[in-house]
Formats: sequence, C-alpha cells, structure tokens
Amino acid sequence: MSKVAVVTGAGSGIGRAVSLALAGAGWRVALAGRRAEALQETLASGPPGSMLSVPTDVSDPAQVEALFAKTVATFGRVDLLFNNAGSGAPPIEIDEHDIGHWRRVVDVNLTGAFLCTRAAFGQMKRQDPKGGRIINNGSISAHAPRPRSIAYTATKHAITGLTKSTALDGRAHDIACGQIDIGNAATEMTARMSKGVPQPDGSLRPEPVMDVSAVADAVLYMAGLPLDANVPFMTVMATKMPFIGRG
Repeated sequence: MSKVAVVTGAGSGIGRAVSLALAGAGWRVALAGRRAEALQETLASGPPGSMLSVPTDVSDPAQVEALFAKTVATFGRVDLLFNNAGSGAPPIEIDEHDIGHWRRVVDVNLTGAFLCTRAAFGQMKRQDPKGGRIINNGSISAHAPRPRSIAYTATKHAITGLTKSTALDGRAHDIACGQIDIGNAATEMTARMSKGVPQPDGSLRPEPVMDVSAVADAVLYMAGLPLDANVPFMTVMATKMPFIGRG
C-alpha cells in the first residue's frame, strides 16, 4: 500500500516540488495551503489520483484538524508530515517592526508547525501500524540571520526546538522527526536574489541559488528511511552562497 504524506505550503516553490517528488515516488499526498487555485495547479501536475487538495490556513486549529481528518478519511492514515508553510515580514529595523507582522509570522511559521505536528503526532500514535515521520523546514535562518529578519529568524530558530522535542517525545510511538535547513533554492521567494540581497556589512550583492529539485530529492531521501533510522538535521544549500563564514 502507498504511504501517505501531508505537505503544507504545497501550492508553490519547495512545497510543490516536494509534493510532486513524493507523488512521483508512489506516495499519496494531501496538499495544504491557503491558495486553492495554487493547490489545484500542483495537483494537476502530479500523477492522476495521487493527490488531495485541502485549502488550509495552518494557523487555524480547526482548519488543521479538518486537514488531517480529510486526509485520513481519504487515504486511511498519515505516514509523513512535511511542515513547510512559512511567511516573512517586511525587512525593517527592529524598533519599527509592526506587531501585526510579528504575530502573523509567528502564527504561520511556529504555531502552524506546532498545530500540524500535534495533529500528525496524534494520528500516528493511533493508527495501525503506528508511527510515522515529521520533517520540518527549518531554513538556513535556523542557524544564522539575514539583516532585518528578526521575526522570521526567531521562528526558524524555534523550529529547531520543535524538531528536537518532537524527536524525543516521538521515540515511544515510533515517530521520527528531522529538520531540513535550506539555503537559496530557486523559487518565487528567491527570485530577487539575482538582483541583490542585503549583506551583514551593509552591501547589496546577488547570491547564488540552486535548483529546487535538490531540496525535493533530499526530502524524499529523509522520508524514505525506515523508522528505526533518522536524519535529525540536514543542510542543503547553494554551494557558493554566503552562509559558511556569513558576516
């Protein structure tokens, strides 16, 4: 029987690439995201019958519960959650940061990941056979910030704690949890990097990017491991991007 995955932020970029890679490898995939039209585009690009579109705001507990209920009702179980949905805030000085922007980033990036983890964890404990895997998209910003990115960076550092706690608590239930930290995958979000990105020294310089398929391949590898093996943390980045030695 095919394994079942839930992918958040599946309407574009990394989420779409990972969803299509999983479906191409024989997984059944529930696509979650706020934009119904974008999810339909992802669904239409995959093998017929392999995907389910469930428009979801991951910051809403009721919508997250509905996402997992519909996934289980359609596919029978959940073997994988890829916590990928994310949001950023305008790049401004800390003292000028709007509290509404802060709360939105925290709601999506951290609370949303927790809500999906909570729902997946409960389902994985109950199902037969029990267990499953959760992979969190941590980002390079889980290690080192970009200038004027306090909300995004704070939530991505917090994802590392979420990953570690989930991995520890999941041991008793055959639930593995790992994190993939991605640097400069070529998506809509990184298109601006070819025109220049603010650097810690105050300069503006273009940064290299890598094909998003490298991320999809890495997630597919992590997802395909047996549950007695885990990749707690993996970094996949454009080779020449200024991360090693950033600053």
